[in-house]
Amino acid sequence: ADGEPAAATVRRAAQRTSRAVRAGSAPVHVAGVLCTGPRMASTFLRKIRDTLVATLASRLDLLDRRMRDLALQARAGELDPRSLLPHGHRCYSQNAEDGMIDETFRRVGTGSRYFVEFGVGSGLENNTLALLLAGWRGLWIEADPASAQAIRVGFAGALAAGRLTLVESFVTAESIDGILQKAGVPEDLDLLSIDIDGNDYWVWKAIRSFRPRAVVIEYNASLGRTARVVRPYEPGLRWDGSAAFGASLAALEALGHEKGFSLVGCDAAGVNAFFVRQDLVGDHFLAPGTATRHYQPPRYGPTGAGHPPRWAPFYEV
Repeated sequence: ADGEPAAATVRRAAQRTSRAVRAGSAPVHVAGVLCTGPRMASTFLRKIRDTLVATLASRLDLLDRRMRDLALQARAGELDPRSLLPHGHRCYSQNAEDGMIDETFRRVGTGSRYFVEFGVGSGLENNTLALLLAGWRGLWIEADPASAQAIRVGFAGALAAGRLTLVESFVTAESIDGILQKAGVPEDLDLLSIDIDGNDYWVWKAIRSFRPRAVVIEYNASLGRTARVVRPYEPGLRWDGSAAFGASLAALEALGHEKGFSLVGCDAAGVNAFFVRQDLVGDHFLAPGTATRHYQPPRYGPTGAGHPPRWAPFYEV
């Protein structure tokens, strides 16, 4: 969820630095830092680029190793065939969500073939682009104006054809049901994907008028597998880059049960949890549908073990 904003910052900084170098102007602001000349700006920009590339490469390497291990286990018959983990792969998703979503609907079938996702960035890396390309219809909700404009330009054809609807809005628990209703989302949509880096739990809890077949939602793997805790609700909350965000997997398991959904898996990176409506689960997925059974630890962040820690209040649910 943090890749697109960082990349956008670097792109904007590169454009500013390039203009400054050509003009010979000084001082130059790059990513909020005052540089006393074009040379200093260029050096600082290279440091930002190298840090971002190293972090991304480390995350992808961890994920790749984990997926190779899962493939070996599956071939050796060491994994329960009902597990979603060995089916994970990434085409357009950040981690292995593309493959797990595809396998989920292979097992439970599709209905409306309609998706809703919020927190989609520029549209090029998310959980539903693969579905859009496969002929589904859906709604994207994005709060960042630059990302929303990139979608309007890059997906103009899908928008004009009515296959994709875009709403530029900051999502809150108070607004979400109304946004979905106004956008004409069917009550029986197939997939709901939530990734807003903070109030995910509270926004899902607030959705009352819609019953998707499956839900993909971000959890905070740094909170472990047994704690049932969530950050207190703040309508204007923005993620600060630390591990003090969102809800634990056990908290989402309890909320899902309350709303009629069962936890059926988590991706190998420890980022997203997968839920399926209870009337569709049957014996298609690995049981029991608990956090202790499906939890995956954090395999992301600067060290590969989650985002930097920070104390913050959490609410027990």
